[in-house]
Amino acid sequence: MSTPINNSIASELRTVLARLNRKLRKLSPSNTVLSQTERSILVLLEQHEYLLSAELAVMEKITPQSMGALLNHLAELNLIAKTASESDKRKVHISLSAQGREMLGQVRHERDEWLGKAIAEVCTTEEQLILKKAIGPLTKLVNF
Repeated sequence: MSTPINNSIASELRTVLARLNRKLRKLSPSNTVLSQTERSILVLLEQHEYLLSAELAVMEKITPQSMGALLNHLAELNLIAKTASESDKRKVHISLSAQGREMLGQVRHERDEWLGKAIAEVCTTEEQLILKKAIGPLTKLVNF
């Protein structure tokens, strides 16, 4: 059950995490040509061997037409591969290309590097330990 203290913590935490997330997105030069939805599509494709366009549209809660446009853009950038299904030629399997995998790795590296540098420069050793300990509870919140 939520309490006024929990609601206050929630408000402060939400604000700080949202600002940190926006900052991380802005600080990644490899990621600037993609929308948030396109980045999300690449992450979904990384998690699955392949997905159909309709499956991606449902997962992202967008229309099939909008998904088609996004996939065309990602294909133009060589970040995804489209392969006809062997069992049903009407279906096209969408997967992450080697270039897409490389870009995701680069984006994560840039973000980790910036965040690691920021932690080292602005946090005391004690604060760094607090951050490390906070990862467990934050993970529980994400999985709630």
